[in-house]
Amino acid sequence: MLDDDLKQAVDRYLLERLQCPESAASDLLLVNLFRPPLGHPMPPAPDPVRSRQAEQNRRRPPSQNPATSAAITARMAGMDEVEVVVAHSQRATLRVGDVFLKVDGDPAHADVEVRAMAMAPIPTPAILWREPPVLAIAAVPGKALGLLGVPSAASPAAWAAAGAAIRRLHDAPLPPWPGPGLDDVAAELDGECAWLLANAVLPAEVIRRNREIAEAALRPWKPVFIHGDLQITHVFVDGDEVTGVIDWSEAAPGDAMFDLATLTLGHEERLDDLLAGYGAGADPDVIRAWWSLRSLVASHWLIEHGFDPDAPGCEFDVLRSRMQEP
Repeated sequence: MLDDDLKQAVDRYLLERLQCPESAASDLLLVNLFRPPLGHPMPPAPDPVRSRQAEQNRRRPPSQNPATSAAITARMAGMDEVEVVVAHSQRATLRVGDVFLKVDGDPAHADVEVRAMAMAPIPTPAILWREPPVLAIAAVPGKALGLLGVPSAASPAAWAAAGAAIRRLHDAPLPPWPGPGLDDVAAELDGECAWLLANAVLPAEVIRRNREIAEAALRPWKPVFIHGDLQITHVFVDGDEVTGVIDWSEAAPGDAMFDLATLTLGHEERLDDLLAGYGAGADPDVIRAWWSLRSLVASHWLIEHGFDPDAPGCEFDVLRSRMQEP
């Protein structure tokens, strides 16, 4: 069975890793075990329609390690190629055909993902099996609504359908676990802005101006059931129909405008299409504030994990574009 082969592949990789002394010093989930430099990360193969991380990694060359069953180019009898979709120090995702294996060092992430998908009133991937630290899910049909940094080819009706799906989620009962509060968001924003200024990754006036814009998002909100990481590559459509929303590990009670801002980050021209399906209650000014806030907060993490917020159309471009506003 395919599931048994997948489990064996992960088990073999973990066993091989234990036998590689150089890997002990790395907190990365997927590292080279047989090819120098041993214990160093395996850059993922490009797959820009699956996640923001995969999209950013499309600029990196694929790395191969044929000696391990979890390597990018490994093949097993009767199976498709095993591919690393994304890998960093917190988690990794492998793909084999239409099956995705999510490996996470923190089981709480998978706990949230499984519970959130069970509660969400919108299409989500089927869970095939779970054996911590691995969660196996099925691919959803269709294609991503778009890519960060690339104009979305999806129709206005598809964007409206995404808005309607998000509204159903936001109208659903709250998940029973806590989400980020206003004080938490404000403290994180201040800390990340301080880091950006100290490391001069952007002109100080760009950081300060966007910090001013972000202030509009720092107001009391009525918590709703949010996805929490609603990147454009996490919403799949087939024609004008939403076929699935993936990657639910950040789901929690939170600000509805945060989800709407995350989905339209770098795609500001599609906000009206999205809100046409979402309906009443959206605040475009707060959504714009979240564009600045999310870009400021995310950039540090992206840089430290080897991704590029300065890629065309990504976070730095979003922050620079705010400078043109009054």
